Amino acid sequence: MLVDTGANVTLVRTDLAQKLKGNFIYTAPNISLKTATGEKAEIHGKLDAAIECGSRKFQHKIYVADITDPCILGLDFLQKFNFMVDLERNEIRTGGEEIPLFSASAEDSKLCSVLAKEKTIIPARSECLIQGVSEASGKFRYAVTDFPSQVSQKGVLVAATLVDLKKEAIPVRVLNLDHKPKTIDKGAVIATCEPVVDIVARPQGFSESLRLPSILENLEGLNEEQRTAVKELLQEFQNLFSTSDSDVGRCNMTQHRINTGNHPPIKQYPRRLPLAKKEEAERLVKEMVDNGIIEESSGPWASPIVLVKKKDGSTRFCVDYRKLNEITIKDSYPLPRIDDTLDALNGSQWFSTLDLKSGYWQVEIQPEDKEKTAFTTGQGLWQFKVMPFGLCNAPATFERLMETVLRGLTSEACLVYLDDIIIVGRTFQEHLNNIRKVFQRLQKANLKLSPKKCRFFRKEVSYLGHIISADGVKTDPEKTKAVVDWPRPETVHDLRSFLGLCTYYRRFVRNFSAIARPLHKLTEARSNFNWTEVCEKSFNSLKQALTTSPVLTYPRTDKEFILDTDASNEGIGAVLSQKIGNEECVIAYFSKSLGKPERNYCVTRKELLAIVKSIEHFHHYLYGRKFLLRTDHASLRWLLNFREPEGQIARWIQRLQEYDFEIQHRKGTSHGNADALSRRPCKENCKHCTNAEKKFGMETDISVKVLTTEDAWSSSEVQKAQLEDPAIRPILERKLNSEDRPSWQEIAPESPATKRYWALWDSLHLKDGVLYRKWENDDGSSCRWQLILPKSRIQEVLRETHDSASGGHFGVMKTLSKTRERFYWDRLRADVEKWCRECHACGARKGPKTRTKGRLQRYNVGAPFERMALDILGPLPVTTKGNRYVLVLMDYFTK
Repeated sequence: MLVDTGANVTLVRTDLAQKLKGNFIYTAPNISLKTATGEKAEIHGKLDAAIECGSRKFQHKIYVADITDPCILGLDFLQKFNFMVDLERNEIRTGGEEIPLFSASAEDSKLCSVLAKEKTIIPARSECLIQGVSEASGKFRYAVTDFPSQVSQKGVLVAATLVDLKKEAIPVRVLNLDHKPKTIDKGAVIATCEPVVDIVARPQGFSESLRLPSILENLEGLNEEQRTAVKELLQEFQNLFSTSDSDVGRCNMTQHRINTGNHPPIKQYPRRLPLAKKEEAERLVKEMVDNGIIEESSGPWASPIVLVKKKDGSTRFCVDYRKLNEITIKDSYPLPRIDDTLDALNGSQWFSTLDLKSGYWQVEIQPEDKEKTAFTTGQGLWQFKVMPFGLCNAPATFERLMETVLRGLTSEACLVYLDDIIIVGRTFQEHLNNIRKVFQRLQKANLKLSPKKCRFFRKEVSYLGHIISADGVKTDPEKTKAVVDWPRPETVHDLRSFLGLCTYYRRFVRNFSAIARPLHKLTEARSNFNWTEVCEKSFNSLKQALTTSPVLTYPRTDKEFILDTDASNEGIGAVLSQKIGNEECVIAYFSKSLGKPERNYCVTRKELLAIVKSIEHFHHYLYGRKFLLRTDHASLRWLLNFREPEGQIARWIQRLQEYDFEIQHRKGTSHGNADALSRRPCKENCKHCTNAEKKFGMETDISVKVLTTEDAWSSSEVQKAQLEDPAIRPILERKLNSEDRPSWQEIAPESPATKRYWALWDSLHLKDGVLYRKWENDDGSSCRWQLILPKSRIQEVLRETHDSASGGHFGVMKTLSKTRERFYWDRLRADVEKWCRECHACGARKGPKTRTKGRLQRYNVGAPFERMALDILGPLPVTTKGNRYVLVLMDYFTK
């Protein structure tokens, strides 16, 4: 295909036009065609065809004529679809996509010879590789080797092979067909090379046969005529749908701005990655460069990356923008009121929902702010050309873009709320026309849709947490499912969990005490658990009260959302509410049972799972606006301050970066609403619960007490003790805030113990919000994690490692070694020595350590000067000669 800016029209060769299955009109159009030489060319007709350039298809009228090239893209095509021709970079561009061009010249069509590098003997009826050199002038690089006539006459064949002429030696595969050996002399011509242009792999698009079934598969209720009309509409706008993960649009109607005021640039150093992850990071970076997502950067900003493993085993490339988000001035662009949006849907009969393909990557970054998105992998500095995930103002920018694109249509044809687009219509034809209008706007803005996530011509859809249909707007059953499907309590423990939720909202339920009295009687200590019809009626009445007004209400966008989350050994739960007046009114409930692997999570991980799942469940309420997150797990206040999150934690934190929320801790006694939902029993006895009951067979009251007992050594309790220790607190707080090591001037006012912890800064790490020391032996062959023990826990640990049955009252060295296996604190050795020395059991069992002195005896001296005694006497007053000591000698015999 030839791109010719000198051609006024687009042409296709006659023989090709006859092979195409398009609407070939043979009547000659009323125009004349003149070639570059001034001669007139005959036009045989015109053809309405789809021209594919890059990953997009363009519907265009092409004139059919007798031309040399298969097809000529003329100026009419380039102008119509806003193509830009860049001769410097040898490419054409449209919609942010760059399509390479390849020049063809007379020089490129010349053949060149390949000469034998060394003298070679080819055995009879054998094949071998001969090293050759090219005599080409270097005007082209890639070529296909072929055999010259003078060599083939000697019975030697050369295989056609794609070779790189820039290399020093060119491998040429030759075959000797003769029964005698053949000799190829040095410098002899062994092959000829024909130049070829680079072959560029284009994205595998999906044709009409692949595209339409996935979109039309659920068009129930449409007759054949309507289905044909929908099919024609989708065919007309085929290029609006993304064909692959790399096929995303590029809209220039708005650009994302990162307003950091006068704050100096933030430069964070890259985090250490394992070798395997380094290679994966480099691959992902190259992929984004090839897709036009990122480019090289030379600015002063830098954020670290996090590689997160997806559930399917692939890797997600994430950038940790937490520090950047902290200094970014928040965009207060207003979001539409949900209630007003829902009111506008009344009267509609047909509904369609649209979803953009990687919507953020379709929005450009302001040129002066690109450097702020920079990240480093340790192999260079890169910045985003489009809006990346994780920026705090991204939702406001996206809402602004969608309202700009669909301005004038949002009151009659469609509604948009962030990335949720719904198209409505009172009749089929009106709905069809509205879809066309929206498609035209999206196409003009060069936005792409994800065909897998679009739903067309539905009688009922879920939108913003409500069910929209011809009958009107009603509450989505998912909002109250956690309460409506609450199974009948089978034990006192189950009943207490349900009553805990009811009690939290009892002020909204008229005559609550009277309604709940039959259930409360079943929880009394000496009462038999006998479920009667009165209990069933009370149970259903309370569920009805919790899922209707005034407990349940519609969301108001002028009020802050409050999300209460909690986790237990059985499940997770959440309540979304708003404070209206002085009361908290429920918007929706959420509850989910934990799977077997999730039940093995530590407490902190379960609580974090509850936060992530709850926020994802209420995404349409919370995305793009600030909300309050309340939890009874204190350590989660430092949730977003993990310095180097990995694995599942990294994936969760990266997901939460898209939301703007404040974490608030409150006591478990005030957290009954979410706590009850997290302890909601299974609807049917699951295998895990059944096995546990058979194995232990405990009384219900005992089980309740065991489940509610707090672990004194849980991560939250240990962290609390560390924060209460004045020697540990300054170090832990800085670690939780992901701060760098403080200078000596900053740490100088602290206690000597804190300074000694400061000296160990590089070996101190956080695990579940708790401070640990990583100790390695001298050769680095092994390491152990030592908990930094608060002063309040030292006696408890020493009692266990020395006084207990497992301690065995061993000596100082063994007790010290045993303690160091798991713990570390300032002056550990001195405390262990003192503890062992003052141990009463050890003192009573062991004898005195001092040796018994022998009796004094006479020493018999045999002769003078046999034994001499020496001593120094002084200091005395200084003599005139400056002496002050006297050396005294005595003979034991003579004295």
